[in-house]
Amino acid sequence: MTSLTRRLVLGGGAAATGALILPRFAIGQSDQRPSITIAVQKVSNSNTLDVMREQSNVGERIFFSSIWEGLIGRDWLGGLKSVPLLATEWRRIDPQTVELKLRQGVKFHNGDEMTAEDVAFTFSRERMFGDTEAKNRSTITTLEQGTPPRAGKELPTEVTAYARSAWPDLVKVEPVDRYTVRFHNASPDVTLEGRLSRYGSDICSQRGWDEASSYLDWARKPVTTGPYMVAEFSPDSHLLLVAHDEYWGGRPPLASIRFVEVPEVASRVNGLLSGEYQFACDMPPDQIPGIEANAAFEVQGGTILNHRLTVFDKHHEQLQDPLVRRALTHAIDRQLIVDALWAGRTTVPKGLQWPYYDDMFIEDWAVPAYDPALAADLVKQSGYKGDPIPYRLLNNYYTNQVATAQILVEMWKTVGLNVEIQMVENWGQILERGETRAIRDWSNSAPFNDPVSSIVNQHGPNGGQQQWGEWTNAEANQMSEVMLTSTDRAARKQAFRRMLEICEREDPAFTVLHQNATFTAKPKSIKWQAAPAFAMDFRPGNFEMGRS
Repeated sequence: MTSLTRRLVLGGGAAATGALILPRFAIGQSDQRPSITIAVQKVSNSNTLDVMREQSNVGERIFFSSIWEGLIGRDWLGGLKSVPLLATEWRRIDPQTVELKLRQGVKFHNGDEMTAEDVAFTFSRERMFGDTEAKNRSTITTLEQGTPPRAGKELPTEVTAYARSAWPDLVKVEPVDRYTVRFHNASPDVTLEGRLSRYGSDICSQRGWDEASSYLDWARKPVTTGPYMVAEFSPDSHLLLVAHDEYWGGRPPLASIRFVEVPEVASRVNGLLSGEYQFACDMPPDQIPGIEANAAFEVQGGTILNHRLTVFDKHHEQLQDPLVRRALTHAIDRQLIVDALWAGRTTVPKGLQWPYYDDMFIEDWAVPAYDPALAADLVKQSGYKGDPIPYRLLNNYYTNQVATAQILVEMWKTVGLNVEIQMVENWGQILERGETRAIRDWSNSAPFNDPVSSIVNQHGPNGGQQQWGEWTNAEANQMSEVMLTSTDRAARKQAFRRMLEICEREDPAFTVLHQNATFTAKPKSIKWQAAPAFAMDFRPGNFEMGRS
């Protein structure tokens, strides 16, 4: 089994090294800054640039340090710690209220100055639920569970679902003065600052929204504060960003950035080596030696705050018995996948958590042990008769996705589980309800250093799995509520442990495969540092042309 799997994984060849070719840069007649082209696997899954709609790894790559900014930021090149961004300082007024002082002089891409009114609008019912009839839309934001949107821009259901997940108890956002805002929560929440720093809590221009003729018109060219602004977006093709020279953080180092969809790894590599692209993203580890054999190029990257998961629909006929799902988790040799597919460049983590959680990290936790004998016994106990278990799969949306799936199917087969891969084209088909929805791939990030940001956000009552009808567990939801509302860290940590026990061992919602890693190839002549994230930072100070 092991040797067969390794041959399956390592059968692909390395990239051709190619000749030494210097990168080509487009230079505008009136702007001597370089312009670059970045080859990515995908620009957007939703065909929008709305940070509340495009909740994805590919969205993180193009959004942050480029288009969107929040009140509290992440130091992309400094350990991802929280730092002042559009807010310069903040303080707790009480367990339910945070006050923030806004950075003065910040300009949106339309030239308007950002004020407290824009911040309040960003978290308003209109922006989050499509409701234009709410009173004082800019001064009071009431997010009522289950209230349907009224007249206004028709928002995708994914936007309103995200709003309820990210801000389940937000009552109002109050402008105190032009440069001061207060966030009021319905319940105590020790994670309010973390929520403000997370993906999706980024600020947009109220006038930019008002002037857009429709949600889609706005979502494909949002007016934000980042160092680059949208010039052209062609869904499923490319995105062109141009410098926002009134950026509060200084003049951007690039005239423009062009993200181009290049699904095939070989095409990304060949385009990089020929000079067509200056960056090639999502490099599989087996390609790295071939790229770096050419002295003009290097590959940067490593592990990030994201784990790859296999996710289960417990309502599928073959997965209703948790014994079958438990068998699926114990049949996986995760270290083999890390060694064979990732050349040891990532790790098997301690379940759905990161040491970045500090004192909330559960040191003595582990993923389900690789135990084929136990897995086979669980299959026997369940009475499973060998009926097919569908596994919906995208073609390498995740690095090494297809090869990983093939290995998993073989491992499951050895313990008596008949899992069948079904290739589909997009996320809509992956998540579509029906008889063939049983197993799928996913990833889970930690946008801030608390388990609420990950296990509760994606698997709790308002998380994706429960909203899509794949999985629910009453006790896990109770533990989510403790984690969301308690100010007792010991009680919160105990609830987190119990939620891990339920979600990973007793009634599996998912199983963690490995920590994710991302690798980006570029010419050595470009002085640029990769962040420990999907996000690519091109702000002032992180791009320079030099000699290789």
